Amino acid sequence: MTTLFTSDAEVIAIGEGVVALTLPKPAWTHAAHFAAAVWLIAGQSDLVAERDMPGLIRAYNTATGVPNTDSEGYHETITLASLRAVRAFLAGLPEGTPLFAACNALLATDLGRRDWLLAWWSRERLFSAEARRAWVEPDLATLPF
Repeated sequence: MTTLFTSDAEVIAIGEGVVALTLPKPAWTHAAHFAAAVWLIAGQSDLVAERDMPGLIRAYNTATGVPNTDSEGYHETITLASLRAVRAFLAGLPEGTPLFAACNALLATDLGRRDWLLAWWSRERLFSAEARRAWVEPDLATLPF
């Protein structure tokens, strides 16, 4: 397994950078999306991932010059599916697992692949404007989490 994160400070910096709108745009990678989700779910008692992440991502996109439209920017179905996956994954880890270790373990699974959602959604359905705007149920298989 390739180690992507070496400390909780790295994960915290991503989460706090998204909230503060200071994370450099090139740092907002697939791994960083999951790190922010891990930070929100496992490390923040004052934020609720499913409630707060959509607004955080929209604001971050706006701050970095990415419009939130029907074809780019925030994507509701991907965000909510990812949060469900992260929450389920974290529930299976021992209590007290460091944030960076949780991120690395999660990214070593199929979730580490950028196309992981295509096991449940067809490309057409997942990347539709409807799925970008609101939760759309998978059309290939039922999510296991």
